[in-house]
Amino acid sequence: MSANSSYAAAGVDTAAGDLAVELMKASVAATHGPNVLGGVGGFAGLFDLSFVKEYDRPLLATSTDGVGTKIAIAQALDKHDTIGQDLVGMVVDDIVVVGAKPLFMTDYIACGKVVPDRIASIVTGIAKACAETGTALVGGETAEHPGLMGVDDYDVAGAAVGVVEAGRLLGAERVQHGDVVLAIESSGLHSNGFSLVRHILAGAGLTYTDAAADLGTTWGEALLEPTRLYSGPLVSLLADERLGSAVHSLSHVTGGGIAANLARVLPLGSWVEVDRSSWSPAPVFRSLSALAGSTLESSEGTWNLGIGFFAVVAADASADVVSALAALGLPAWQVGEVAVGSRDLTGFEQGAKGVDGGAVRLVGSYAS
Repeated sequence: MSANSSYAAAGVDTAAGDLAVELMKASVAATHGPNVLGGVGGFAGLFDLSFVKEYDRPLLATSTDGVGTKIAIAQALDKHDTIGQDLVGMVVDDIVVVGAKPLFMTDYIACGKVVPDRIASIVTGIAKACAETGTALVGGETAEHPGLMGVDDYDVAGAAVGVVEAGRLLGAERVQHGDVVLAIESSGLHSNGFSLVRHILAGAGLTYTDAAADLGTTWGEALLEPTRLYSGPLVSLLADERLGSAVHSLSHVTGGGIAANLARVLPLGSWVEVDRSSWSPAPVFRSLSALAGSTLESSEGTWNLGIGFFAVVAADASADVVSALAALGLPAWQVGEVAVGSRDLTGFEQGAKGVDGGAVRLVGSYAS
């Protein structure tokens, strides 16, 4: 018995893995610009960093993440072409938070059995999203775990690297009293809080193929709405000499919800009251809350409720930043202002994710 046939007897099909690579090769190669050396299939991806000689002090930024239990919905519906965009959004959009331009990304897929078309669909989705964000997909790995995972089970993760000039690094230290907090619209749930979503649907006895009457589609289709990609437009905004310098900090609203993620990019001693009346959460959030018999307010620490990103900007440029973001395809609006000074912070979110940042609370009622 050959080594390959012995491995197949153990449940690992290397030929299927090779076929998956062939199916995804063109999509991956399409993300490669002149900075990428070599092709698909090397042990390591190579990226030419010669251009950073033009920087005074280049800083590399890196991020890693996965998609979470949203994958369970993709698996249940056997629809795998959007999960890749979710992964890129979760990883690459963390890079731009510090003002960095994403350079390259790698991915990792663990599965119970390599089904070439399925793996290719996932990676093609990753590659398309990478191309949209200007990120090269320089490598990846697919691993079969028979006996550990079911034949239709898989999980995805990724990591990315970007670069920023030290003098243009964004963060809490740049935020000032009187800065305006802008919210940037999400496309839906993105990739957070799906354990709660699945719990709500299971408790209501609903499946992903059941119609969601208020949403005009099935529950599964509504829930698989891919994560909006913010990096491309935000990199363009930051490249504008005037408007880019007016942006002081950015926050990606992911795990932990609205207040916690904004607090992370505010300086210690500052506080913001986010005005709920400035927006109306999308129907998917309202439908899920109604199904659970809970309030929108109770999910503010789990879901983004319509805010995918925050931008903290200089007050005198806020209107121009909103206009620029709209032109780049990102609807934005003012939700609050930064104040620095002592006050009673009862009810405010502080110290999220171990960061000694500012304090945030949501006030008022959501617009209808």
